[in-house]
Amino acid sequence: MARSGTWTGIALAGVLCLSLAGCSSTGGKRAEDAREAAAAQGRAAVNTPRWTFAMITHSGDGDTFWDIVQSGAKQAAVKDNINFLYSHDDEAQQQAQLVDAAIDKQVDGIIVTLAKPDAMKAALARARTAGIPVITVNSGSAESKAYGALTHIGQDETIAGEAVGEELNRRGKKKAICVLHEQGNVGHEQRCDGVAKTFTGTVSDLYVTGTSMPDVQSAIEAKLQADPSIDAVVTLGAPYADTAVKARQGAGSKAEIDTFDLNAKVAAGLADDSLGFAVDQQPYLQGYQAVDLLWLYKYNGDVLGGGRPVLTGPQIITKDQADELAEYTERGTR
Repeated sequence: MARSGTWTGIALAGVLCLSLAGCSSTGGKRAEDAREAAAAQGRAAVNTPRWTFAMITHSGDGDTFWDIVQSGAKQAAVKDNINFLYSHDDEAQQQAQLVDAAIDKQVDGIIVTLAKPDAMKAALARARTAGIPVITVNSGSAESKAYGALTHIGQDETIAGEAVGEELNRRGKKKAICVLHEQGNVGHEQRCDGVAKTFTGTVSDLYVTGTSMPDVQSAIEAKLQADPSIDAVVTLGAPYADTAVKARQGAGSKAEIDTFDLNAKVAAGLADDSLGFAVDQQPYLQGYQAVDLLWLYKYNGDVLGGGRPVLTGPQIITKDQADELAEYTERGTR
């Protein structure tokens, strides 16, 4: 019946269009914009031009973190009357090519991650030459300004790692592993380095193939079996926390599993004590603020940050906050 109603609506729209002596291309574009706004369950709060912003990230397929980033970006795009385009590739050269494609489309603004900044430098220089404003998000805060971005939105990864080390100390942990699921990602390296800086116990890095969860599980399980003295496992992304829990069970280990980032499964894990704590960098806010700040720059020449990153984290989340955040994680905004 829902489909029938949809087709009826389309037919009525066509009759109305004919009764008005034909639909112009402008009218068709307005209808498309209206459908996009309705799909996002909102409407534009401004009457500024319909600018096009492209977000290009280093995400692989199936990473729930980036679903949350997109959720924030899309909501801000509806409010700001923005045509929002999203693309991603976990291979740095392909990500740079996606930036080039956005430049060729003559978009009005670009939002990009710099997980592997060297590979992105030339593409951002081309955006700058084309006069397209750029905001970096999530990773690459150290390179953002040098690459010509207006500002960077995210957490300082070193500070976040230091917060994890301090939390491990509070919990009395003595030996930890830091699981890196993407080699060459500068943000991941900074997180583990930060943990090592403040953790008074010993911590070692474990590199895994993040594109294969069975490989991740077997690598963690083997490490825990080989060294029963490990009492903490730190994963660098929410999807890997559940895999680490399974690895702990397979190894017969009592190590605490802690993680960077938050999603519904992590919130549930905190609530049932299968996870110790999580570090939230508020990805919804990263997406929302990136679009909103680009709109402010286009509309009013505004720039936030004063040359420094606009921080969205870190926030240590424990069982005490899990129930409170469950509603937000279920709707995909935390």
